[in-house]
Amino acid sequence: MAIPHARSGDVIDVRPLRGELAQAVTRTLVKTDGLEVMRFVVPAGKEWPRHQVAGPVTVQCLEGRVAFTAGGTTRELTAGQMLYLAGGELHSLRGVEDASVLVTLVLHPERAH
Repeated sequence: MAIPHARSGDVIDVRPLRGELAQAVTRTLVKTDGLEVMRFVVPAGKEWPRHQVAGPVTVQCLEGRVAFTAGGTTRELTAGQMLYLAGGELHSLRGVEDASVLVTLVLHPERAH
């Protein structure tokens, strides 16, 4: 069974999960031909190894703390901070504390022009 995604005009709750964070799972909130928005649940110590995506990415920390590495530099993001990354850049993500982050991907960036 497919997981339902938000439809145009839907309101999506991205407030901190707080006490529910430990039981939460990563979920795609919006997916269209050109855009994907996901809420990543990042447990402390969990690491997503280096990878890249074709289009630009934003990562907004909603709660907790994560370490984001790109271009040989690691930056910590805490609640309320957002990072932009150009498409094609190698990057990785690691949970410093239990965290949730809002990740927005532009899919098929060649079509965006």
